[in-house]
Amino acid sequence: MDPTTDADTLSRWIGRTETATDTIRLGPARLMEMTLDRAPRLAEGDPLPPLWHWLYFLTSARLGELGRDGHPARGGFLPPVALPRRMWAGGRLGFTAPLSLGAEATRTSTIADIALKAGRTGPLCFVTVRHEIGTAAGPALWEEHDIVYREGPRHGAPAPRPPQAGTDWTAYETVTPSEVMLFRYSALTFNGHRIHYDRDYAHDVEGHAGLVVHGPLIATLLADFAQRRSPGRTLRSFSFRAVSPLFDRASFTLNAGPSGDQTRLAAANAEGGLAMLATAGF
Repeated sequence: MDPTTDADTLSRWIGRTETATDTIRLGPARLMEMTLDRAPRLAEGDPLPPLWHWLYFLTSARLGELGRDGHPARGGFLPPVALPRRMWAGGRLGFTAPLSLGAEATRTSTIADIALKAGRTGPLCFVTVRHEIGTAAGPALWEEHDIVYREGPRHGAPAPRPPQAGTDWTAYETVTPSEVMLFRYSALTFNGHRIHYDRDYAHDVEGHAGLVVHGPLIATLLADFAQRRSPGRTLRSFSFRAVSPLFDRASFTLNAGPSGDQTRLAAANAEGGLAMLATAGF
């Protein structure tokens, strides 16, 4: 089907489902440890760290079926939204039981909602996909993943300044993303989006200041930061909302409020600009 922004046409995708199975293999988790510059310590039977399920259930398409951005062309499981730019807007997750390394798991995905809205820079389309993942032992986690589609950048227009993340944080950690780190995460998640590895495309076509740090990677780092600050406690929920992009070659901070049943988190650029807000529930 041709790309469209017709609400009635796009609404036909609501309720579509697909199911995938995968083994939560040790190999990708070990490679993720090294991508985060850690010694590989995970072993078969260990629980998969929070949000690392994004390393599994990978899907793609033949090269000839990709769009200009490196993602599969739309109109299959995801609706054929005509707006050219696609990115993660945020998500909400609930954890019922651990996903153990070595276990076979099933993921059922459903298009939960499609909403067209008017933004400050033009039309937006939000697509919410709900994932439910479980093993033979029962449900493990659910996730609502928000995708936003928007128009291409206006050439020469300055990038909007993000709001400040504030200073009322009790802990922070600095991360310096490199081209290799972003390439490795793209490889681990089989993410072909060119904004993460093709500097000319990221700058000249999508108007970014550099290679874009993956939204899921930032969320994973925030969840990991919260978990390390609450040793011995179990993460039960996590939500995040992307505010502005982060780029390679520029350090950013992971920030956390007081540890408790609900921990506030934020990622901020070197100037203190807010990149992502998150909440971890224990």
